[in-house]
Amino acid sequence: MFDTMTMTKILGATCGSLLVFLLGSWAAELIYHGGGGHGDGEHQQAYVIEVEEEAVEEVEVAVVDINEMMASADVGKGEKVFSKCKACHKLEDGANGTGPHLYSVVDRPIGIVDGFAYSEVLATKGGEWDAEALSGFLEDPRGWAPGTKMGFAGLKKPADRANIIAYLATIGG
Repeated sequence: MFDTMTMTKILGATCGSLLVFLLGSWAAELIYHGGGGHGDGEHQQAYVIEVEEEAVEEVEVAVVDINEMMASADVGKGEKVFSKCKACHKLEDGANGTGPHLYSVVDRPIGIVDGFAYSEVLATKGGEWDAEALSGFLEDPRGWAPGTKMGFAGLKKPADRANIIAYLATIGG
């Protein structure tokens, strides 16, 4: 086992280490935070940098009319954009996936597909999936229908939304 001398050395080394640690901590505190507390009114600012305030311009945000965009929508490009939706949505009538099927979705009542459990917000939304409703939902699903189960971030480009709506209008009848 250990003799008394070895135990004394171990205890002395431990106490010495703690003493060095505490004194080091105290010295660091004194060096970096010396001279009283912060914000107690004793300190003055060494120099002031004058900054000229600039007038902020208001930027007008152009409101996009999705119905005007639909006039020049490209169905082929919409089919390509739909590739982002394929993981959750099917185009065949009645073939629900993670999301409801999108067969004849344009002008279909919102939140009504047999065999699909919509979130409460969409089930009670009312109205139809017209171009404006689809555009708003596709732009920001959670902003348009807070509480929706759809985890998609949205399509920010109005042209992409118009193209995909035009493509979906060709699916079904």
